Amino acid sequence: MHNHLPPCPPRAAVLHHRAGPWPVGRIAARALTLVAIVVAGVAVHVCDAHAQATYEVAPINYYEQTTDDPVELLLQRIASGEAQLEFDESRGYLPALLAELKVPTSSQVLVFSKTSLQLQKISPGRPRALYFNDDVYVGWVQRSNIVEVAAVSPQQGTIFYTLKNTRRDTPQIVRDRGDCLVCHAGALTGNVPGLMVRSVFPDATGQPILGAGTYRTDHTSPLEQRWGGWYITGQHGEQRHMGNQFFDESADPRQEDLARGANVVDLSDHFDTSSYLSPHSDAAALMVLEHQAEAHNLLTRASYDARIALRDARVVNEMLGRPADHISESIEKRLTNAAERTLRYLLFCDEATWNAPISGTSTFAEEFSARGPFDQQGRSLHQLDLERRLLKYPCSYLIYSEQFTSLPDALKLRMYDRLKTILDGDDTSGDYDHLTAADRQAIRQILIETVPDLPEDWRSEG
Repeated sequence: MHNHLPPCPPRAAVLHHRAGPWPVGRIAARALTLVAIVVAGVAVHVCDAHAQATYEVAPINYYEQTTDDPVELLLQRIASGEAQLEFDESRGYLPALLAELKVPTSSQVLVFSKTSLQLQKISPGRPRALYFNDDVYVGWVQRSNIVEVAAVSPQQGTIFYTLKNTRRDTPQIVRDRGDCLVCHAGALTGNVPGLMVRSVFPDATGQPILGAGTYRTDHTSPLEQRWGGWYITGQHGEQRHMGNQFFDESADPRQEDLARGANVVDLSDHFDTSSYLSPHSDAAALMVLEHQAEAHNLLTRASYDARIALRDARVVNEMLGRPADHISESIEKRLTNAAERTLRYLLFCDEATWNAPISGTSTFAEEFSARGPFDQQGRSLHQLDLERRLLKYPCSYLIYSEQFTSLPDALKLRMYDRLKTILDGDDTSGDYDHLTAADRQAIRQILIETVPDLPEDWRSEG
């Protein structure tokens, strides 16, 4: 059993620009990649199989460091007898795994494009199911003997596992030792172990039409470029997207009418929904997934960049006889760049705008918005807006994550300082002008009441 999410083609890196046409004939039916979250078309780029990536060596040591991600913690509970996974005759360990990892069934989204190594098992009539919470992603394919899992480690970023989905006395969950990162640690993830959500033009079999183009999607993506190769249930008015439909390779798929897949609330005409834990592929859930996947990548990259910069600073300081904690101008710039890049995303710079409300069909939005933590006015960064943007208060809830709180202090304190400047209205860059005065005030107050390790100067009037 391998432990990555999912099995990736050996030594072929999935790299592609953010949007635009695929090189025609580049890959054909080759399995591209997929994390428990991803997936819809990616181009293959051959890389040096022997090059050692930055994350493989000190100070990151991705493979050597022990992790405390949710799957590793579950393994410890299973080993001690505190937890056990019951085997379900229909879906194997999937229901028990979701329950132990606290991954809600309402998060289910379904992808039918043949864009993973298990493409022979995936089709429009048998889509792949993905489930997630704030730090775990689970992928399940009918008639497959594995469940794919990606979990976010506070220190090391995304860790990939597979669970053998056949009855055993002790369920076997194994960590990936490199195959996944051939695909999931390239240009699309910021060259760190990470996740991707993609959109392709699928034909009637689910095979992506490679010459038509592909998109990597996050909260900045226009709706009309999203969800190709996915089933989507929800309402979105006159807005259009690429989901719930197939495209004709003989014509230009980019010119086809997208109305066919619009405002679908029932998928039973497409496949047997009773085979799944939920009949939904919720629009709100997929939009949260799109935001969250890239946020995890950027937090991982920020952590790596800061740790490497601080290591370099220690080495140079020792060589030059400077104080160990001295921060040079070049190191300061590296820390500042990592902080700014991450904050821009966490504060939803360049978020795509909507001209009509978007709603899903499951209970996901209600459950997600109820997660908290809440301030005294009952406000939370988990609360969804879905009227004109994703979040009611446009600051990512991942600021509560262990991945954020575990960032090196030298980086985190700079991020808090910069965040305070922005929310106090003292930023002059123009990059955060999308945040209204009401947005900034609400976010600041929520953070003061719900983030324990904020610096004391946040308590002063802004």
